[in-house]
Amino acid sequence: MSLVLTRLLQLASPALPVGAYTYSQGLEWAVEAGLVRDERSAGQWIGGVLEEGIGRFEAPLAACLQRAWRAADIGEVARLNGEFLASRESSELRAETLQMGYSLRRLLHDLDDFPLPEVLDELPETAFPTVWALAAASWRIPLADSLVAYLWSWCENQVLAALKAVPLGQTAGQRALLQLGGRIPAVVQRALVLPEAAWSNFAPGFALASSQHETQYSRLFRS
Repeated sequence: MSLVLTRLLQLASPALPVGAYTYSQGLEWAVEAGLVRDERSAGQWIGGVLEEGIGRFEAPLAACLQRAWRAADIGEVARLNGEFLASRESSELRAETLQMGYSLRRLLHDLDDFPLPEVLDELPETAFPTVWALAAASWRIPLADSLVAYLWSWCENQVLAALKAVPLGQTAGQRALLQLGGRIPAVVQRALVLPEAAWSNFAPGFALASSQHETQYSRLFRS
């Protein structure tokens, strides 16, 4: 069990060289527009996307991807990968998941003794959750634990973006992570049982923020 935990911590670590820290996913534009201006509004923005966006679509999709990798169901992996790419509402969001997916795939190629299936390289484009789910499945990380780590990593990157863009202090960032972390278990439990017909990434404010960020004049982040 301790080995599984160390692998999980490695996957969720900010030191994972996939470039996640370079993206704000529209949060930077929300700051520019005055929608996010302090600790409270930053927590509301990130928490809203967590529960109504990533938690209702990306999280259950990542869970299904991990199940598909475990079952060696390559057709299902390809279908879910394509569905996730098609769900990206802006060119920035699409470019982000492709870049991070490519970086994680390259990292797994370079790791010793990682059983990387050939089919991964046969996919014309690979989304980040597709490769993440493969790593979690290969390292036999329990599904609920991998989803907790996946969402925690996303929350941490969003809070770090808020620290730079708002800006917020370090203590405010830790308070935000404490609150967001308390919401993750319920989001995971819902994601594990949510049928695909009920998946939804309908978050128009998030999509508009990402689209507006593409033409934002002065910015720190790539999305």
